[in-house]
Amino acid sequence: MKIVGFETNNGARFGVVEGDNVIDIQAVDPSIPSDLGEYLRSTDGDLKGLADIAKKAPASAKKPLTSLKFTLPVAKPGKIICLGLNYLDHVKEGPQKDNIPKFQSIFFRMLSSLTGHLQPLIRPKKSIQFDYEGELVVIIGKRAKHLTLENACDIVAGYTVGNEGSIREYQRHTTQWGMGKNFDQSGSIGPWMVTADELPRGAKGLKIETRLNGKTMQSANTDMFMFPVAESLVYLSEGMTLEPGDILFTGTPSGVGHARKPEPVWMKAGDVAEVEIQDIGVLRNTIEDEK
Repeated sequence: MKIVGFETNNGARFGVVEGDNVIDIQAVDPSIPSDLGEYLRSTDGDLKGLADIAKKAPASAKKPLTSLKFTLPVAKPGKIICLGLNYLDHVKEGPQKDNIPKFQSIFFRMLSSLTGHLQPLIRPKKSIQFDYEGELVVIIGKRAKHLTLENACDIVAGYTVGNEGSIREYQRHTTQWGMGKNFDQSGSIGPWMVTADELPRGAKGLKIETRLNGKTMQSANTDMFMFPVAESLVYLSEGMTLEPGDILFTGTPSGVGHARKPEPVWMKAGDVAEVEIQDIGVLRNTIEDEK
């Protein structure tokens, strides 16, 4: 099942994708929460009821996907957790090439730094060093702490695609990456969440590719993770309670713009960035300059 977030005149909603249409879940049953995260909290991560609701949808509850203003699959995630340096080839192309990490590199993003599918990414006034980072994104479905490798993936509601856009100049100002990762509308998530039951456990073995203006810049596979999804969730849950609707970016492979030879490649106004993950979909954004 694919679950998509979108904007209406009455605020953000979510729906179930059916072919070229989306079924507006609130239009079928107004008592259902309008945010996927809130719905997951109310059902302890059980999404089976959504399929039943979608089957009851009248024609008036269906909208063409082409008419949507896409938002994040979870409109208001509680935590946006990011994992850096999760592909060895990416570690070796950057400043940490002589310091292979033994533990996950964890940082966080704010909601204001992200936008949805087909919405513009904004290159800021203060730097031209706007870089792409194609990533698998995990959406948490159940509240959990102190997970094990055996049960960690049981809490995953589904997976989506992310472009963890980074302002490299500001990322390098200090050893803390937060500033360069949180410029307004510099990253994106979408186009929808694919439920975990439709993908391999832990989203293993999925091809991931980033294209800039149609040219392939990154190409890898989630089997290349240094820290697989289950291992990352176990580590995170040692210290923090994971909640329904939380989001985890899982790191980017090699081929990022700052490491391109003979000179870096930065995203600029008019560019089109696409991240595609096998069996999930294509996240597409144009680039605009900050006004």
